[in-house]
Formats: sequence, C-alpha cells, structure tokens
Amino acid sequence: MTDATATTAPDPDPDHIAATRAFYDAVAEDYTDRFRDVFAAQPVELALLAGFAGLVEAASGTGTSTGTGLSGTSGTGGRVADLGCGPGWVTAHLASCGLDVFGLDLSESMLRVARRENPGLRFEQGSMLDPGIPDGTLDGVVSWYSSIHVPQDDLPALFAGFRRLLVPGGHLLLAFQAGEKTLRVERPFGHPVVLDFQRRRPDRMADALERAGFTLVLRSERAADEEQGESTPQAFLIARRPRTDHSVPSTTDHGTTGHRTTGHSTAGHSTAPRS
Repeated sequence: MTDATATTAPDPDPDHIAATRAFYDAVAEDYTDRFRDVFAAQPVELALLAGFAGLVEAASGTGTSTGTGLSGTSGTGGRVADLGCGPGWVTAHLASCGLDVFGLDLSESMLRVARRENPGLRFEQGSMLDPGIPDGTLDGVVSWYSSIHVPQDDLPALFAGFRRLLVPGGHLLLAFQAGEKTLRVERPFGHPVVLDFQRRRPDRMADALERAGFTLVLRSERAADEEQGESTPQAFLIARRPRTDHSVPSTTDHGTTGHRTTGHSTAGHSTAPRS
C-alpha cells in the first residue's frame, strides 16, 4: 500500500478481527481515492470477473451475462455474494455482468463508501464466517483479496462456510497475493493502524479447497505489476461445489486445525493493496 511501511511479520495478531475492522475504517476514503483507477485499469481481472459471471449464469440457468462493465443496479442473473466487498468495485462490475449481487463487509467506513458510489446496489455489514445468509442459497461466492487477513488455521472453516452457502453446482472465486511470507502494513496513508496480509501459495490454496469438497475449475496467476507497486504475483482460483453434493461440509479440514469463529470473521475487503 502506498504511504505505508511494510515488513515481514510473525504470526498474525490474535485480535485480527478488531485489527482488520480498525484498519479499513481508518483508510477507507484514502484507499478508495488511491486505488479506484488501478482496479478499473486491470483488464485481466475484469475479464476474469466476467468469465466467473458467465460460469455462474451457465450453472444457474439464468444466462443474462453481458460483460459490459457499466455500473448500475444489480442484475437478474445468478445470486452472488461479494464477501469483503470494500468500496464495492467488484460488486458493481459483477452487477454490470448481469448478476444479482450484493456486498458484505466488516468495515462500516468501507460500506459507507460503497453505498455512496454505488447507490443502486445492496451492501450489508457482516462477516465471512457468519454472514447471516441461509445455506444453499447462493449461485456464487466471491472472496476478492478478503481471505488474506484470515489466519491459516481458520481457512478450513472459511472454505467449509463458502461451500455451505452455495447451491450444488455453485461457484467460488478467490483472489489473493501469491507467496509464503506474511506482510505487515503499518501506518498506511499516515493512519496509526497496522494489519497483516497473508500471502499464500496457489497450489496449497487449491488443495485446501479440494479438501473442503470443492472441484477446482481454474487456477491462474498474473505476474506482479511493478509499475503499480506490486511485488508478488496475483493468484486467482475458481472452484465449484459439485452438483451431486448435498452434504453438510465439516468445518475441519481432514486433520488440519481449524475452527468456526462465531459472530465475526476477518472480512477484510475486496481489491486489497497488492504488495
């Protein structure tokens, strides 16, 4: 993130939920001003989101995707939740592709920005691990750079929760920084806050999704854009809940430590700083 100090961090702050909320509440306006044009100028990401919309609509039988990239009201296609929506840029783009999409975020300040800039769309405050969405009601789930603040031990519960939300045949899209080291961002834009950003290996994330019961559809990486301040590749995974899967997934990951965090999650937000 611009105007911040970044260092290699130890284990994530145990109070990561409060830290995540405080971080994005503090930087919401500055972040939006700094990164709005960056998101709009990423053709790979925009095309990937349009492709995801096409997969969702093909699986749900709605078939209304236009991929126009025009902001406006939510569409009438497959129902999708943008979990960790931040300023709502991804939510708006998916709506322009014809999806019936809404955003959810932990940060009230980010939601204020999202509602102001996208008045025709729905945004709610909530968490990823306990979003208040009935199980089996979504055709798609998006976690666009929002899982990067979730501790490693919580990933099995997070992915199990995503699977529960989806209808059989529903799709999940993850975006995150590729790597293995944790990045600590301190004093972004001069604000007295700090937060850890978890970089993760795409192959391990894909394996974790498969252990959670997903079928992998796509695994892709884009090289770091150094002109935009990126220092690591950007990773994207699309996975599907099998159509024949009508089970209730476990929150544990075949022996991997994990737990469901009641009432909160590290919602983070979409289009997180790409260090």
